[in-house]
Amino acid sequence: MSRGLLLLLGTLALVAPRVALAQAQDSGDPEVAALRASFEYGKYAEVLDRAGARIDRGGLAEDELVELHKLAGLAAFNLGRMEDATRHLRALLRLDPDYGLDPFVVPPPAVTFLEDLKGEMTSELEFLRQERRLRQEREKAEAERRERERLEAEVQRRRAEELASQVTVRTVEKRNFLVNFVPFGAGQFQQGRNSLGIVFAATEGALAVTSIISFFAYESLFEEQDIPLDNVLDPDGRATVKVRFIPTSRGRQADTWQLLKLSSAAGFYTVYALGVVDALYHHEDQVIRTTVEPRAELPAAAPSPAPLPSRTSAAPGTQAPSASARVGLYRTSGGLGAGLTLFF
Repeated sequence: MSRGLLLLLGTLALVAPRVALAQAQDSGDPEVAALRASFEYGKYAEVLDRAGARIDRGGLAEDELVELHKLAGLAAFNLGRMEDATRHLRALLRLDPDYGLDPFVVPPPAVTFLEDLKGEMTSELEFLRQERRLRQEREKAEAERRERERLEAEVQRRRAEELASQVTVRTVEKRNFLVNFVPFGAGQFQQGRNSLGIVFAATEGALAVTSIISFFAYESLFEEQDIPLDNVLDPDGRATVKVRFIPTSRGRQADTWQLLKLSSAAGFYTVYALGVVDALYHHEDQVIRTTVEPRAELPAAAPSPAPLPSRTSAAPGTQAPSASARVGLYRTSGGLGAGLTLFF
C-alpha cells in the first residue's frame, strides 16, 4: 500500500468522528453550529465576541452552553487573551466539572491550560460534583415519582372506563317457605347450599330405597294356603279359608327384613327431620344479590310506522282527528321487551 493512501486513510479516521459530532450537534441552536464552523476557519475574534453575546442572551440548553464556553475559551486562548480564556473555561468547568478536551483535536497547550485550571479549582469542582450528583439523584427521584403518578393515573383511567362500561344488577330472590318441608334437601338447594343439599338428598334416597327393597323382600316371604272347614249349618257341605303366613323355615329372614325395613324408615324420617330443621333455621324470605355485568348496548329502535288513518268523519271545514301507532323496545330484567303505543 502506498504512503499517500495511508496518509489519506489516517486523515479520514481523524476527520470522520469530528464530522459525525458536528452533524449530531447541528440539531440544536443554529448559531452554535455557525460559531463552530467559524472556529474551524480560525475566526477566533469573531467567535469570542459572538459567543459572549449569545451566552448573554440566554435560552440555551446546558450542552449548547458548554459548547459556547469551550469555543470562546479556546478562541481567547489562541488570541492570547488569557483573562477571557480563564473566565470562559472556568464557566465551562462549573457546568461540567469532569469535562476534558480531546488531545487529538485541541493543541496540547490548551489541554494543559484546562488541566491547570482544574487543579486550581479542585475544592470547588469537588463541591460541584457532589451538588451535580445530588441534583441528578433528585431528578431521577422526580422522574420516578412522575412515572409512578402516570401509571397510577393510567390505572385509575382504565378503572373508570371499566366502571363506565359496567352496570350493577340487583337481583331479588323470593324463597318459598313450604319448600323447606320437602324432603331430599329441597330447602338446602333453594338456599344455594348445594353441598349440604346433596348430602341430605343422597342419604334420604339411600334410606328410602333400602326401606322399599326391605318391604318387598319381606312381603315376598309370605305364602297363601287354603284350609278346609266343616260347615256347621250344612253337614254335607265344606268351606275353605285362605290363610296368608310366613313359613317357620323363613322366620329368620322375615325378622331380618322386618328389622331392616323399620330401621331404614326410621333413619329416613330422622334425616328428613334434620333437613327440615336446618332449612327452617337458615330460611330467608328474600335474598338480594348484587352483581356487576358489562353494559349491553340496546339495538336501534324499529322505525315508527306511518300514522293510521282515522275512521271518524269530521264536519266540513274542520280537521279530522288522526290516530297513530308507535312500536318501541325497552330493557327488562330478563332481556328486551317490545311495546305498542297508540295515539288518538
